[in-house]
Amino acid sequence: MAPKKKKEPKAAKLPASAAEIENAGVVMEQKITDTLETNYMPYAMSVIVSRAIPEIDGFKPAHRKLLYTMYKMGLLSGAKTKSANIVGQTMRLNPHGDAAIYETMVRLSRGNQALLHPYVDSKGNFGKAYSRDMAYAASRYTEAKLDAIAAELFGDIDRDTVDFVDNYDGTMKEPTLFPVSFPSVLVNSNIGIAVGMASSICPFNLRELCEATIGLLRRKDFDVSSVMSGPDFPGGGMILYQPEEMERIYRTGRGSVRVRSRWKYDRENNCIDVTEIPPSTTVEAIIDKIVELVKGGKIREIADIRDETDLSGLKITLDLKRGTDPDKLMGKLFRMTPLEDAFSCNFNVLIQGTPRVMGVYELIQEWSAFRTECVRRRVYFDLTKRREKLHLLQGLERILLDIDKAVRIVRETEEEAEVVPNLMIGFGIDEIQAEYVAEIKLRHLNREYILKRTDETSRLKDEIREMEEILKDTGKVREIIISELREVMKKYGQPRRCIVLYEVEDGPAPEEEDRPDYPVNYFFTKEGYFKKITPQSLRMSGEQKLKEGDEVQLALEGVNSAHLLFFTDRCQVYKARGWDFDDTKASVLGEYVPAKLGMGPDEKAVFMAVTQDYSGFMLFFFENGKAAKVELSSYATKTNRKKLVGAYSDKSPVAAMFQAGEDGEYLMESSGGRMLIAHTGAVAVKATKNTQGVAVMTLKKNAIVARVRPFEEQLIGNPHRFRTKTLPAMGAFPREGDLGEQLTL
Repeated sequence: MAPKKKKEPKAAKLPASAAEIENAGVVMEQKITDTLETNYMPYAMSVIVSRAIPEIDGFKPAHRKLLYTMYKMGLLSGAKTKSANIVGQTMRLNPHGDAAIYETMVRLSRGNQALLHPYVDSKGNFGKAYSRDMAYAASRYTEAKLDAIAAELFGDIDRDTVDFVDNYDGTMKEPTLFPVSFPSVLVNSNIGIAVGMASSICPFNLRELCEATIGLLRRKDFDVSSVMSGPDFPGGGMILYQPEEMERIYRTGRGSVRVRSRWKYDRENNCIDVTEIPPSTTVEAIIDKIVELVKGGKIREIADIRDETDLSGLKITLDLKRGTDPDKLMGKLFRMTPLEDAFSCNFNVLIQGTPRVMGVYELIQEWSAFRTECVRRRVYFDLTKRREKLHLLQGLERILLDIDKAVRIVRETEEEAEVVPNLMIGFGIDEIQAEYVAEIKLRHLNREYILKRTDETSRLKDEIREMEEILKDTGKVREIIISELREVMKKYGQPRRCIVLYEVEDGPAPEEEDRPDYPVNYFFTKEGYFKKITPQSLRMSGEQKLKEGDEVQLALEGVNSAHLLFFTDRCQVYKARGWDFDDTKASVLGEYVPAKLGMGPDEKAVFMAVTQDYSGFMLFFFENGKAAKVELSSYATKTNRKKLVGAYSDKSPVAAMFQAGEDGEYLMESSGGRMLIAHTGAVAVKATKNTQGVAVMTLKKNAIVARVRPFEEQLIGNPHRFRTKTLPAMGAFPREGDLGEQLTL
């Protein structure tokens, strides 16, 4: 019996459309770089340029499309209309879904309270920016129109001040920017996350910002901080003013602003009422964090917490236990909850299609240049219109000389098409003037009407002359901008909502009596492991358990409240307290410091200093032969900072570091075999942490400082050979008998 033939798999049938495509269904190799460039880069650029980053007028495309639609609907002065109607009309410019458009409108509304100066006057439930759970109503239930300040966005838009482009299907025109008459980019907060970059702009008080803009328009060296007190958030709160950080924001556009909640103590009911919170948090997040701390036993003074927010505004009430000090409690809550939080600034703005991070100074200058161009284009537009009108009136002036002749020319012309040419010939006027004269109504063929029209010529000539001078003189354009800014200040200026605390009190220190203080022994190993062992446990333990190849680098006696400074190989120091670590035994490895303190990838802890009052100093010996002596108090901070950068100089690798309470002698050994005994009294103490120090050991070419130890008499048999009166010094080679058995190179 013949074996059956194996059936060959049938080729999959492709649809007719796919079959016609060349290489359809074929897997082709392609470089990942080509794929990213072809497929991902257009998307990334679209998100950056057309979605997430605001432009110099302060708006993203979604904002601009919505507000321009409302303007064209006549909602600047008319009555409110249903939000669903606005959303539907906006879809002619914005191809996204109605939900995204309505969400944009909610944030721009007065009811949501997300903006310092809302652009949408709302009616109905638009939710609240300070609440995570208070959702806004559907668009069919709410109503809206443009707020009064929106007039400053559209005042000149119909006078050729900005460019217009086609919408997505080419059926409408939309503006590329709004000709805003004030620096709106800095008035309302704007946050966006693009691809590979983000933007986070905090709001400033309108009155203060206009004053700063006027000052910079008049003088380039104007000090913005003299009129601007810092950001002004719509939810209020208290700004903890830090001059250096604020100046950094003004100059570079990067930095952070710490905002603290406002509260008051109700003595009658023994409760605290929080009425204003930072912009970066919500009521629910604050309550959740406080409840977590109470359940964990870290906060014991609170009996109850509830959200009493109503139509009158935000309110979180904390009922206190009897005998609680409200100031101490709030100091603890500011440190441990979002009741005090930071707003990170990143002033990333699109300038002519290019994202740029700029400070307040540069942003005001860019806006001034943009507004100057808008004013010049507006003046040129008005100048053109007046020139055209003057041209027509000059033709009408010719008719004044002989009205009967004009009537006779019209009557005697047999064909209508010849009326304009005959008027041109009869009075020596051009076609545009002749067309204007030919269209005059019969009732206007009287001397009074014509005289009134011709009287306008002198006024028009004066206006044209004035406009021409404005276009030639940038100073006059600048004065126009300044007068408009003063008008905006007068109409829409508001008092600050945020209180500025210039002298910031860190609040009461954490109640250390809550943490037991007792004697302990600290151990730190070369591999970065840490142990805290009580004396009783240490007496009962055997030898220390260590990782293979590891050894104890430091063993110190101290107390549980001691400050621990862990220096890393990245020139940073991480700070902790003894009580941050659990008591342990000698029979365990201990805690790995980089993991415990959240150090960076591949960052290692190389030294530990223990102090109670930050007295004494740190000694750093570098491989290039230099040594630095830094006061330990340089690492003390008023705020509870956990990490300090620039802990020591990175100009040369560190050969050794020591914590010392007083000066002494140290034995330095070079890779070339020389030895030097140096006294640290010859090294001046510095308050600057990353000082390069002074030269101590002079080295031959390619030699480095290989080892440094505190000097003890038994280390060397003839120590006077290695001492010197002046530094730097090369040291000396050890002779036979100079070294003990334990000291070899």
